[in-house]
Amino acid sequence: MAPRPSHAQDDPATRSGLEIDLNKTEAVEGGCRSYFLFRNDTGTTWDAFELSLAILDRDGVIAQLLTIDAAPLPAGRSALKLFDIPDIACGDIGEIILHDIATCADASGARSDCFEVVRLVSRSGIPLVP
Repeated sequence: MAPRPSHAQDDPATRSGLEIDLNKTEAVEGGCRSYFLFRNDTGTTWDAFELSLAILDRDGVIAQLLTIDAAPLPAGRSALKLFDIPDIACGDIGEIILHDIATCADASGARSDCFEVVRLVSRSGIPLVP
């Protein structure tokens, strides 16, 4: 078993923000299933949280843009969300770029500081980058 990546945010005393972890992927018919683990330590419940992802192939060419809706993300909780990436095998994905946070809102309405609270992690072998 490979060692788990070491992160300062694994210590609850030092963890803050919204960790988005591309935790694993698996082959499905017609594409690749991605398992995203969202750890919300912001103190805010996100009622809307929609991400725009650029899926790059192993040559660094954009294969597709994918929009995923991760909401709701309750404060102080972790949530597992599964998304299928169509028309590309997991092994053909070179990296995933967080291109945009298309929608981001809490109970007070739309927020403009969402990129500031996000931390990206990947345990899947596919880099997840800003």
